Amino acid sequence: MPLDFYVTVALQGTLTGLVYGLMALGLSVIFGVVRLVNFAHGEFAVVAMYLAFVLFVGWGLDPLLAMAPIALCFFGLGYLLQRHAIDPFVGRPEHEQFILLVGLAIVLVNGMLMVFGPDLRHANLPYAFDSYLVGPILIDKVRVYAAAAALAVSAMLFAFFRFSRTGTAIRACADNLTGAAVVGLDVKHLYALTFGIGMACVGAAGALMIVLADATPMLAPAFTLLAFTIVIVGGMGSMTGALVAGVAIGVSEAFASFLLAPSMKSMFSFALLIAVLLFRPQGLMGKRA
Repeated sequence: MPLDFYVTVALQGTLTGLVYGLMALGLSVIFGVVRLVNFAHGEFAVVAMYLAFVLFVGWGLDPLLAMAPIALCFFGLGYLLQRHAIDPFVGRPEHEQFILLVGLAIVLVNGMLMVFGPDLRHANLPYAFDSYLVGPILIDKVRVYAAAAALAVSAMLFAFFRFSRTGTAIRACADNLTGAAVVGLDVKHLYALTFGIGMACVGAAGALMIVLADATPMLAPAFTLLAFTIVIVGGMGSMTGALVAGVAIGVSEAFASFLLAPSMKSMFSFALLIAVLLFRPQGLMGKRA
């Protein structure tokens, strides 16, 4: 095949991988600060996909625009969920946290099945089949828009943690919880803010995913597994690593789908995961213990 084909596949995978990275970014932020693994992460992403679908079908709101109100709603939901349901489990054994969040995931999946059924739902955007032609390279317009939105949200998140006082306080909690409490920081409030921010990321990513994939409740476990894979490959708790690994997974899946078969794309993702665990267990951007 010509070189142009491989470049096109790599670009398409990179654009999709940026959306993957945003979804995993929420999981990485929550784990990096709260030290809690959200086993319902993929389920919340699919809920966001359905919300974007409903806003598009019911009110004609483009999912790229619906991303903002959905992320805001998910932030509030995440804050309340952490403050009133998850916070009592933060200091408990990991298996109790696991049961709580897996139970929440099962409730979400069955709730979506009751409301929307098992059928695929897709947002038929007017520009869904439009492309940009850059020389011999053909790039899907929806992927460009979704990737640009994912980059914008990621940049705002990085700026928040780097330059804002609240972001600095959250990072202080992640670095030294006892020290943060001693100097008077409201740790529970900051934990709830962190969970809300992580949920906002997954809400935004879910709204973007509806332009790339059909929504179905059965997609939720795959998204949770994908987010875990990206976070481990990038490095647990590393925000930069989540984006880098998202792109790596997106490119590997794109080449597997085009060169072999779409059903084999997960095999390449897990092959990359195994390679990282064998040769760089701290992740691509993680720090060695």
